[in-house]
Amino acid sequence: MLKDPYQYHPEDVAEPPIGFWNILRRIGPGMILAASIVGSGELIATTTLGAEVGFAALWIIVISCLIKPAVQAELGRYSIATGQTGLAGLNEVPGPRWKVNWIVWGWVVMVAMTRFQIGAMFGGVALTMHAIVPAISITAWIFILLAITLALLLGGGYERIEGLATLKVCLFTMLTLLCAILLTRRSDIFHWSEVWQGFEFQLPGSGLATAVAVFGITGVGASELFMYPYWCVEKGYARYTGPRDGTPAWKHRAHGWLRVMNVDILATMVIYTVATAAFYLLGAGILHKLHLVPKSNETISVLSRMYTETLGEWALPLFYIGAIATLYGTIFAATAADSRVSADLCRLMGAFQSEDYAARIRYRNGFVWVLTIVPVILVLIFQEPVAMVKAGGVAQALMLPVISIGALYLHRKKMPEAAKAGPLMSLSLWIATITIVAAIGYYAIRTFLG
Repeated sequence: MLKDPYQYHPEDVAEPPIGFWNILRRIGPGMILAASIVGSGELIATTTLGAEVGFAALWIIVISCLIKPAVQAELGRYSIATGQTGLAGLNEVPGPRWKVNWIVWGWVVMVAMTRFQIGAMFGGVALTMHAIVPAISITAWIFILLAITLALLLGGGYERIEGLATLKVCLFTMLTLLCAILLTRRSDIFHWSEVWQGFEFQLPGSGLATAVAVFGITGVGASELFMYPYWCVEKGYARYTGPRDGTPAWKHRAHGWLRVMNVDILATMVIYTVATAAFYLLGAGILHKLHLVPKSNETISVLSRMYTETLGEWALPLFYIGAIATLYGTIFAATAADSRVSADLCRLMGAFQSEDYAARIRYRNGFVWVLTIVPVILVLIFQEPVAMVKAGGVAQALMLPVISIGALYLHRKKMPEAAKAGPLMSLSLWIATITIVAAIGYYAIRTFLG
């Protein structure tokens, strides 16, 4: 019988690791998140923004990656300290509700829109596979990928997902970073003075919609913020801490496992920030100079120029391998997480009891089917990967202020006193929330006023 990771088990209570290397061995949830993050947002949306506006929006990329982990940490902190899922915590925020509250319904709308992103990734991987094996049509590749995804995810546990996610992140991040380093040695097309101009905090007028989409999905996007507490629970951080009894032993374990979570967040933030910046530099330094912007069925062939222009034509197969790993890894990681949150939504609406893990798995597997088939239908209908990624990115961006305010509410009203963040982390959460609300509010007002 499978052990329910969402329930406390006395035998799971464990002392937190001591020492940096021991802590590093216990990270993992962030790697799954990084696998989801380093995907369509970086390979398609970030490079498209660089292709459209050059280096002007580099500051948006960096801020996007650096400020959201404060919100991520607070949501993870809540789950570890209380044993509750992230959606259950946000469901406690006051406001309109029908069975669940307005934030949870907002998540439902956002997930529906992010199916466009996942569909774009199915299309991107299929385009790449068709370039490698032209005898199989793009449509056929899409259905092959659908079958592979269902086979991997149905009944798949945390360990399988973490292992594949880690492999994916390491594979393409290192390759893209190498290309970005080689780009900086191309004095004919790259100048550091252009990079510094990217931190003049100017808004790229013609690329504003893309910039907001990129802000929504680079770094930790709204989808990943909802996902992270679930991976912390399934990794075991909450179970290792044990049920909250207020004893000194519990406080010691809670602070120890929260420290592990913070290292997990910091390590993966470094990874996806470096990867995202590398993608943007390639888009701005190569594609913008060549006046190439990814679109429709030309998306993969245009993006491949980032590699062939820096490494040479021989690097085209490497790009194909990297593109497949990046895009498919995100399909895999995002669908695995969204199916878990969707099942938890059903629990909150009364479909099954918290302790009924068999029912949770049935609902999770049911949503795996829905969350993979719907994107396939969308990409077959629209066949426009860049526009589909932007649509999902804007939906995530609009949800960012909501989840940030929700995290702030949990921080102030629902967090156990013994597990509350220190002054520096609290200040970071306030700064992140204010920045996100201001940025997305500015975009909404500017869009509304035309």
